[in-house]
Amino acid sequence: AQLVESGGGLVQAGGSLRLSCAASGRTLSSFSMAWFRQAPGKEREFVAGIGRSDQISYGNSMKGRFGISRDNAKNTVYLQMNSLKFEDTAVYYCAARVSIWATISAYDYEYWGQGTQVTVSS
Repeated sequence: AQLVESGGGLVQAGGSLRLSCAASGRTLSSFSMAWFRQAPGKEREFVAGIGRSDQISYGNSMKGRFGISRDNAKNTVYLQMNSLKFEDTAVYYCAARVSIWATISAYDYEYWGQGTQVTVSS
């Protein structure tokens, strides 16, 4: 499967962005999906995950601000990011694993997109 992220960019603190991850080569319904992010000099961090049956989980600093969703008909996963903060600046990656559950460990995911840069200005 190939994953392609889009929707990143530059936004002011307090603003919103919606990221998209389009999957090809295999139907999205086969996967649990997740978003991770990585800032310079930091480890890759779990942002949000959605299982095959739409079980949803979030990283602690994202709860209440971010929302993950999937549209299997469009083979696309979304990450709605609201109330963005400077510390949300990172490259955001979409990931997929062939499992019922989305997990918080990047090592569990078999497929990755190339990443999209999100920059939040303070």
